[in-house]
Amino acid sequence: MVSEARTTLSVRRGARASRTIPRMCPLRCCFREFSLRIVVLPPLPMRDGSYYEFWVYILTSRTGTLYVGVTGYLGPRIMQHKIDSIEGFTKKYKVHRLVYYESYEHVMTAIRREKQLKGWRREKKIVLIEKMNPRWQDLAENWGREMRFRGQSLKRTP
Repeated sequence: MVSEARTTLSVRRGARASRTIPRMCPLRCCFREFSLRIVVLPPLPMRDGSYYEFWVYILTSRTGTLYVGVTGYLGPRIMQHKIDSIEGFTKKYKVHRLVYYESYEHVMTAIRREKQLKGWRREKKIVLIEKMNPRWQDLAENWGREMRFRGQSLKRTP
């Protein structure tokens, strides 16, 4: 719904003029107005040519140890866990299998969700994982590997 707001414009010579400018949103921080007809949304932040995306993930070990984390680069981060390049909990307890993840546009939302999951009891985390991944398969098992299709030669093709 378009609401109208009265705006007083000042001119260089000190004269004052008044006109009505349509506003698309009562919050001034949401939109920038370049004319009366065109409303431009603020651009979404970009990184490396793509929009920001933040991930909350759960890893597990063969013994059932669970780890909840948050990152802006899911693929590289999971690979770091898998090759034990990060000192700490995941290296000590060999937590390497990605069993659950969620995506968020805003980092603070992702961090709040991570803290929420870390505060949950183990049973509640297991129910969450089993909704998405009932067989507890490693969701990142083939990430970074060359894909082969049925009937495709094993020889490399240029």
